[in-house]
Amino acid sequence: MNYLSFFKIFGIGLLGGAIPFATYVYFQSSSGFLSDRVIDGNKNSYARSVGLNGVSDANDFTQASESTINSVVHVTTKVVQTTFQRDPFQEFFNGPGAGGREFKQYGSGAGSGVIISSEGYIITNNHVVDNASEIEVILNDNSKYTAKIVGTDPATDLAVLKIEGKGFKAIPIGNSDDLKIGQWVLAVGNPFNLTSTVTAGIVSAKARNINLLSERSGKDVFPIESFIQTDAAVNPGNSGGALVNTNGELVGINTAIASQTGSYSGYSFAIPVNLVQKVMRDLIDYGIVQRGFLGVQISDITQEIKEKEGLPNLKGVYLAKINEGGSADKAGIKDGEVILKIGSKEVNSVASLQEEIGKRRPGDRVSITLRKKNGDEVTKELVLRNQDGETSLVTKEEIKKNVALGATFIELTDKEKKELNITYGIKIKSIGAGKLQSLGLKVGTIITKVNNETISSVEQLTTKLNDQNRGILLEIMSESGRREYVGFGL
Repeated sequence: MNYLSFFKIFGIGLLGGAIPFATYVYFQSSSGFLSDRVIDGNKNSYARSVGLNGVSDANDFTQASESTINSVVHVTTKVVQTTFQRDPFQEFFNGPGAGGREFKQYGSGAGSGVIISSEGYIITNNHVVDNASEIEVILNDNSKYTAKIVGTDPATDLAVLKIEGKGFKAIPIGNSDDLKIGQWVLAVGNPFNLTSTVTAGIVSAKARNINLLSERSGKDVFPIESFIQTDAAVNPGNSGGALVNTNGELVGINTAIASQTGSYSGYSFAIPVNLVQKVMRDLIDYGIVQRGFLGVQISDITQEIKEKEGLPNLKGVYLAKINEGGSADKAGIKDGEVILKIGSKEVNSVASLQEEIGKRRPGDRVSITLRKKNGDEVTKELVLRNQDGETSLVTKEEIKKNVALGATFIELTDKEKKELNITYGIKIKSIGAGKLQSLGLKVGTIITKVNNETISSVEQLTTKLNDQNRGILLEIMSESGRREYVGFGL
């Protein structure tokens, strides 16, 4: 072969490799979603895998540990609970709120978080930052940053934080669907304020529901629990930390332990990263989670249900009731049928079904394999809808009209106004980590006035709360009709 031919072949090969690489870079940079641009832990995964020369010792955790401890951070919080004591004498002469005194109770908390972006985005647990007035993030090199909340999701107990800066060590993200029972995993976090702690264990079970989030969540939150169960030692302070595989890839966010003492007793639980990815991308792109619902009431198939309904086996998830007008109803799915698959994935528990639907958004088309009452298996396609029955995603502009300081709001019904003997006021529909929650406000609290101005619409309230840069005095009312005042600065 002459040199000219060699360089022609070399040039064609180089060009062949450059074209797909350039295409990838183009689409990554031109994507309309912020999350596609900033979640960048996997960008150097090819270089890392080449550096390992294809050699991996399943029992050697040193490389996985070294590559992840710099991506796991220590999250500390300051909590200030504010109460307001009214002064009826001063109010009589000077108006509502006059002469009142604020009383503050101070607390603190700590947990872990995982850097998912070199631009400073961090995933953690919602309960780590719940009620926080101030959040500080400490990196493995002991540098400290003030963090702000990008968004929270009590339904999965996840939250996204942001610190200012560039060049942070983002963790590569793996695939939790590929995890197998018995596979080695590492838990990386900050238990008992001991930074950069790594423990090892195996995957003990998948799609585990321990009814943890239903206990923590409010009545308007529909918790999604499908935990990875491991026997890696996890203790208080590990919450929000990383569960990684032996390649150093994030496969879960450590969230809970099974314990009667409050310390590790043998089992720990992590949110699978495939569900985490969907939630954190929604929080980065929209500020809230765009969640799709099947519109069904479901249950695990027990021996009792099998015998009562005459089912051939215990496989699948039983459809106890189809909600009228929901996604399943519009697809012609009936009570008493059994869901066997979501897409190509078998589902044999409520937890696994919730996980699969939880990865999707309103408007997504989902293929569902069912076993009908007569025993026939059919596949139907349905379109997921949000809680309001809509298939479209909520825009950032719409979100801003309905969300402020960590809470979403809803207008009072005529019946509620009549019962409370008021003609105005807006009710808190849901509340997550943020200023209003730190003040002790709860789901169902009614905000009647802001700085003595009556509030009659959701948009009026959110505009005032989002656009203020000075002190705010809220007149609030409990669902029982008791009025109070809460003051705070922004």
